[in-house]
This record gives sequence, C-alpha cells and structure tokens, in this order.
Amino acid sequence: MKWSIQQLRSFQRKGLELDDTIELDSIRDFDSEIREITPVHVKGYAEINQNRAVFHLTISGQMTLPCAVTLEDVPFPFKIRSTEIFLFEPDYGMDAEEEDIHVVEENTVDLIPYIRENILLEKPLKVISSEPTDNPPAPPSGKGWDVVEEEEDRQDKVDPRMADLAKFFNDSDKK
Repeated sequence: MKWSIQQLRSFQRKGLELDDTIELDSIRDFDSEIREITPVHVKGYAEINQNRAVFHLTISGQMTLPCAVTLEDVPFPFKIRSTEIFLFEPDYGMDAEEEDIHVVEENTVDLIPYIRENILLEKPLKVISSEPTDNPPAPPSGKGWDVVEEEEDRQDKVDPRMADLAKFFNDSDKK
C-alpha cells in the first residue's frame, strides 16, 4: 500500500482499484488495550490527477478488546469509511493545513499509517461483553465500602462513628 508519485500518475486515466488484506499487528504498539487484530481488509479506489490523489477507502476487520467489567476478551468488529487526500505539491490550490489533506513527503504515498490512525480512532473507550461469563461478578463489599441499591441508600442509616452522638440526640428529645 505504498506508491511513488510517478507510479500514481501512471494510473491517472484509468484510476486505481484497491482490494487488499494487510497485517497490522504493530497497532498493538500504539494501543496496549488492543489484544489482537485480524488481518484488515482494505477496499476502495483512488482518483488521481497531476497534482493529487484522493483515496476512498473502506477498512474492515475485527479487534479484540478487554471487557470493561470482567477484562475478558471481547471481539469488536469495525467497518470504517475514509477519504484520504494526498497533495503531490504543497503549493497546489488546496489548503494543506486541513486535517484530511496530506502533503506527500519523500515522493511516496504510504496508506498504512492512515489506515492505522483510522482504526485507532474507531476503537471505543470501553466495551462490555454481552455473553455470560464463568467469572463471578464484582464482590458486593470490600474494606471500607459497600455496593448499595438506590432504595437502601435512601434509608436513614447512622454512620457507626456517629452512633454515640445519635444516642445523645435521642436522649435529649425524650426529656
């Protein structure tokens, strides 16, 4: 998925069709939460003229992420549509400062970093497994904390540290 400007210009009249599967195991170096990623299928086409190449891509695959509750592996399929614009010359009439426009450096266009970036942007902040697990749920209490239901929380509970003070007020009310 790497071409020189001269190679791309040779596709100027007929266009460039893409249908390839690439390995992106190195993506785990950028985000340690991605436990595994299947080979990524990249399909699309490129419109090429003398000064730019516009790639219209569909990127699909599946990554394995940890469940936010149980830390079990959760498969997360993705399908991303992306348009990447590469300017061969920075002086050409488009604003090279725009986010989706890339100026070609060292006379080559390499799509891999942009495909990786799109996948990293697609990764959700957290995933929760919908399948039941063999692992027990989180414990209902621990040292210094309890999981309470909303109804329980509304009941008037006396903090054990303030129990003696509550008795003092109860005695005062009776007199």
